[in-house]
Amino acid sequence: MSTEKDYQISPVVQESIVHNSRTLFNFQSLTASLFGVCAGILGLESYTGFLFYIISTLLTCILFYALRIAPSSIASGKAPFDTSRYFRGAFEFWTSGLSGGLAGFILTWTLFYGLVRA
Repeated sequence: MSTEKDYQISPVVQESIVHNSRTLFNFQSLTASLFGVCAGILGLESYTGFLFYIISTLLTCILFYALRIAPSSIASGKAPFDTSRYFRGAFEFWTSGLSGGLAGFILTWTLFYGLVRA
């Protein structure tokens, strides 16, 4: 349990965590749609399309972490891959994009696959 002194040293503001989560969700939804466009244009089908989505989403999370969270974590002396200061938990950060953007990915994937192959 955190004490008052811990909150003074490293304050965690709920509004900031909610804002960060919303920003990450918007970013992952946008990139999922863009990955759907890419998969549709490339003509990917079945498992290869879903594998493309999973790999590209995880790569996006790694790039987001490397560009946004890692520099500030290193500067503050936090452990690597510790996202608890900015998000509700590590699980939310690393896996929320897989389920949150899946519908947008499938929608744009089938749309552009049909447009290109028709």
